[in-house]
Amino acid sequence: MDNETKFMITCLLFAAICSSVSSDEWKATVVKSIDALVTSCVVVPCSFSHAGGNLPSSRLRGIWHEKDDKKSNIYHEDYTLITDSFKDRTQLVGRLGQNNCTLEITGVKDHDNGPFCFRVELVRTENNEPTKYKFSFVEDCVELNMLTEPPKPILIQPKTATQGEPYTVTCSVIHTCPTHVPKLTWNLDSTKVIVHYKDIKQGNWETQSILTFIPEEDDNREITCTAEFNGGLKSSYTFTLHVKRIENYNHIIIPAVVGIGTALLFGIPCILMAKNTRTVLQSFKIKKERFPDYLAGEKKNVSFLLFLKFGALSTHACFF
Repeated sequence: MDNETKFMITCLLFAAICSSVSSDEWKATVVKSIDALVTSCVVVPCSFSHAGGNLPSSRLRGIWHEKDDKKSNIYHEDYTLITDSFKDRTQLVGRLGQNNCTLEITGVKDHDNGPFCFRVELVRTENNEPTKYKFSFVEDCVELNMLTEPPKPILIQPKTATQGEPYTVTCSVIHTCPTHVPKLTWNLDSTKVIVHYKDIKQGNWETQSILTFIPEEDDNREITCTAEFNGGLKSSYTFTLHVKRIENYNHIIIPAVVGIGTALLFGIPCILMAKNTRTVLQSFKIKKERFPDYLAGEKKNVSFLLFLKFGALSTHACFF
């Protein structure tokens, strides 16, 4: 295949692409407004579509410009064509070949209000001048709501903590810069911290930090969650921990156990001694009734016999 034939085929393919582009409708989806924290960054979600299907990134050029002036570019592949106040502060974070025209603006200034619009251009090669096929989505532009103060974190926590039991606190903050998420920190030293990132749509994101620790007795201290945003601005939220003390009944249980043990230790031998004493006395009473003469000589020994009996029982009880 000679060079002339190759050139003709290339021209035909390009003509087919251009025909498809020019005859079919292009559409863009851009958030109408989004919060932007001054000194921080903001990511503007953007997507576009074409009924003829996706086109390769090498054939597309993405541009962001001010709505009232299409030549005032806040982003362009050619650095020299970017407005001075936006140079080094903007970039496409989406891939045009995937119909993603998402824009990032860093170092947000209080005059970056917009509105800003996206434009796509069809080019023959990556470094070539654009063709006549250009599409500015001026009906789908974005305005930035400038925030001079950072949003405060939101804390979710149980009202009361219980001594010795795990206690969990959740701190979250909403932002619009997923490429440089806020950093959440606590004023407690704890290794049990879990961080989540969530897309809550319309350009808003949530960073969430979950802290778990075990409070001690009388641990009524202040707990603070601090959010540090890209650019250095900080905000925080503080609450006072209220710990519920676990009731201790040892001052009742221990004396009761000691009392019961003492009763068992000394009460049972005493009962046995009393029982045996009654038995001995009853025996002497019977002998006295039946054999009065026999007991005449033994009467003087009753005290001695009782002494021996009680001494034996006492000695037996001590071994228990």
